[in-house]
Amino acid sequence: MVRVSARVPAPAKVNLFLHVGTARDDGRHPLDSLVMFADEQACDWLTFSPADRISLSVTGPGAVASGAGEENLVLRAFRAVLEARPDLAPHAMTLDKGLPVAAGLGGGSADAGAVLRVLGSATGVPDTALLAIAASLGGDVPACVLAKACRMAGDGDRVTPLSGVAALPALLVNPKIPCPTGPVFRQFDGLGLGAGFSEIDLTPITGIDPPALIQWLRANTRNDLEAAAIARVPAIARVLEALSQLPGARLVRMSGSGASCFVLFDTLDSTRLSHEELFRLQPNWWARPVLLR
Repeated sequence: MVRVSARVPAPAKVNLFLHVGTARDDGRHPLDSLVMFADEQACDWLTFSPADRISLSVTGPGAVASGAGEENLVLRAFRAVLEARPDLAPHAMTLDKGLPVAAGLGGGSADAGAVLRVLGSATGVPDTALLAIAASLGGDVPACVLAKACRMAGDGDRVTPLSGVAALPALLVNPKIPCPTGPVFRQFDGLGLGAGFSEIDLTPITGIDPPALIQWLRANTRNDLEAAAIARVPAIARVLEALSQLPGARLVRMSGSGASCFVLFDTLDSTRLSHEELFRLQPNWWARPVLLR
């Protein structure tokens, strides 16, 4: 039997850009996104221990919103690996939920990605099979299995690791207002957005420094869900405005389908100073200074 004893991070996912096309006949939307992941300043934590039966307990600030029922992606990911590898022993898992829920940071997907990453390595499930399992669990999960800079395209199922992409200092901020993905996409469709979608050439971002990468993102990309998310959760506009006023702010944008936003800086020192300033102004917001990789 395969047994795992480990405590691992499930880092926040950040969409540096998110381009979205019109819905197909199946209701799904073609996507194109540069995805990067936070350091351990912004993550959930998963603990695995061999046990007599499969179980999940959830702790931390997001425990109630996340829940520990059978629909939790941690349990669904575990059972999917168990189906592929019946020699996987039962485990007791603890999820310390530090990331906000329904926040555009891939919290549940990050948790599932961590499960698949750890158990896939332990059981020897091939990468192709692991990514197929990930895609069956949700559009963000394949990227979260990689948990490093990558392109996310198609329905989110087509992920390509990117080398030579500079790490970016960032401040992640959430106003503690949930913004579920489904209603945002329906709002996007209702606004008639997504025409002219095509995947962008990412060749120019390889090997350039953070200021040049930020400038490229500003000039060539956007988050197509931003207007739809603001229509659903107007507080997002207030977050974006507050971040744009921080000293040294280079690029301010929403992540995923919201409500979390980020601001990019040239240096980590600038990020930390702005975090202190934002906390003084908005002490009730969730905010974390991170390095995106």
